This record gives sequence, structure tokens and C-alpha cells, in this order.
Amino acid sequence: MHRVWFVCHRLIVGLCILYIVSPILVVVPISFSSGSFLSYPLPGFSLKWYATILEPYPWMFALKNSLVIAFATTVIATVMGTLAAYGFSSIEFRLKPLIIAMITCPLVIPVVITALASYFFMARLGLLGSYAALILSHTVLALPFVFITVTATLQGFDRTVVRAAISLGASPLKAFLTTTLPLNLPGIFAGAVFAFITSFDDVVIALFLASPAQQTLPRQLFGGLRDQMDPSLVAIATLIIAVSVVLFATIGCLQRWSRKVHGRTPHGASKSSTAQQSA
Repeated sequence: MHRVWFVCHRLIVGLCILYIVSPILVVVPISFSSGSFLSYPLPGFSLKWYATILEPYPWMFALKNSLVIAFATTVIATVMGTLAAYGFSSIEFRLKPLIIAMITCPLVIPVVITALASYFFMARLGLLGSYAALILSHTVLALPFVFITVTATLQGFDRTVVRAAISLGASPLKAFLTTTLPLNLPGIFAGAVFAFITSFDDVVIALFLASPAQQTLPRQLFGGLRDQMDPSLVAIATLIIAVSVVLFATIGCLQRWSRKVHGRTPHGASKSSTAQQSA
């Protein structure tokens, strides 16, 4: 009976995944169409739409902007989120839940509200239509993902390693750089991947803040859906799907790496504690 329930559970989960993913997979073959319209059945097989999106403008121009903004956002959000997670996991004070709620509130506030607030704030600073406005606004969206991911990783971190490093003469900064940071790299990398995806996929903030010079890939896709419905849109969307699959597979590998780094011995003690006892 247990085996039957196990198989049924896997089957139900597989059907749910297929139901969610199938609308995305259906459009992928259209990117290889030789026709000029989105239609089934395909009139023929061709790679011309992939050649179209490789032209310098508009797709490669938008891709370059998205990558620049996403990489800058990832660096800032990863540094700030990691330091915040480490600080909040190290100390306890009365207002800690309130401040954590403020850091993570962009996750529950609709993106359009964040975009509108960013518009008025950046207008006061004179940054509308600039890379700085997009990077700072995307950082607000990406920071909670890094903070939550790194905080979860630090829950399994044995802080006696840090105390041992300090007792051997290392400064708090050196102990952080040589022990805390390397042992929590999987969680930090996973948070960075989430930050990159958050920035790269955003379209709402780009609609509010970006000028034509900062045209991002999602905004170009959004404009193309209104102005021209040709298979080049599906071709670029297919590439984005492929990149997303790779990134989420990377997150899965990082999670397994994190579990290995913070793994437990058969007797329940952490690896670092066991090593210290052995020493």
C-alpha cells in the first residue's frame, strides 16, 4: 500500500508540473517556424528568427542593457543582503522582527507599487531615465531574496568555528573572510542567482523608470507584443526559458552543495564540531 501511495503521489506531482509547464513548451516549436506569423501547424522549419534576434538592434541592445543592470544589481544586493543576514543572525534586539519585516516587505508589496514609489523618489533625485535608477530600484526587489537565502544558510552554520579563529588571534574581519564567508558560499551564490533572475526578468520597473537608452529585454518583449507579433518574440522567449532552466538547476546544485558543507555526522554533530573535538 505504501508503494502504491508513493507512485500515485509522484504521478500527481508529475501531472501538476506538466499542466504548469505545457503552455510554455507549446510555444517553443514556433520559434523554429519558417512563417511570418505565430501559427500551428508550422509551415516549415527555419532558424531565421534566431538569426534575427542576433542582430545588434533591438534584441542584442536590450540584452546588453539587461545584463549590465542585472549584474550590477546582483553585486549590490548580494553584498548588502549577505552583510544584513550575518548581522541579524548574530545579534538579538527588540526591534529585530520589525526591521526584518521592512527588509522583506518588497516580497509582499505589488511590484507596481514599488515601481510607482521608485518613480517619484528617482524623480526627486533627478535620476529618471538612468542606469542608476534601474539598478537601485532592482536592488530593492532583489535584496530580500538574498537576505532570506543567506539567513537560511546561516541557520546551519556552526559559530564555534568563528570563535575558534578569534581565539587563535584572528580579527573579527579576518575570521569572517576566512571562515564564515567560505563556509556559506553556497547560500550566498544561490541568493546571487535569485537576485540576478529578479532583475533580469523585471518589466514593471523598467516601464516606469527606463528611457529608450535603457531598453531592457523584458521591456522590448512587452513592446513587441503590442507592436509586432512575429516568431522572433518566441525565439528570444525560448532562449530566456533555457537560461532560466540553467539558473534554477544551478540553484539546485548550490542547495546540495550547501547541505554537504553544513552536513551532519551520523551522531548528529556538525562536521566542524567533530573536527574540533578530534583536534
